[in-house]
Amino acid sequence: MDRKHELRQRRHYRLRRRLAGTTERPRLAVFRSLNHIYAQVIDDSAGRTLAAASTLDTSLKGEGKTGGNIAAAQQVGRLIAERAKEKGVSRVVFDRGGFKYHGRVRSLADAAREGGLEF
Repeated sequence: MDRKHELRQRRHYRLRRRLAGTTERPRLAVFRSLNHIYAQVIDDSAGRTLAAASTLDTSLKGEGKTGGNIAAAQQVGRLIAERAKEKGVSRVVFDRGGFKYHGRVRSLADAAREGGLEF
């Protein structure tokens, strides 16, 4: 494991000590790779993923955009908000996964807020 990944993992563990998703307020976890971005709404008390969205979704695949840009992250944010609302989730705890809150992570969060998620 390279040093950069190890440091991100450490930051994520530090974050996770303080926040956990409950049934009333699940965790919106974000992971970004070089080419894609992924988001999950997780109920940690039950150990279940309630909703998931990523740039690999077939509904976003035909858009012609790559997964590694801000526009794609915004689409994923809107999609995760829509899917969470379908499951009856409106309030979440945001888990940035050890990534800095800027760029793609921030645009995903902003789009999820616009889509109706509260955090």
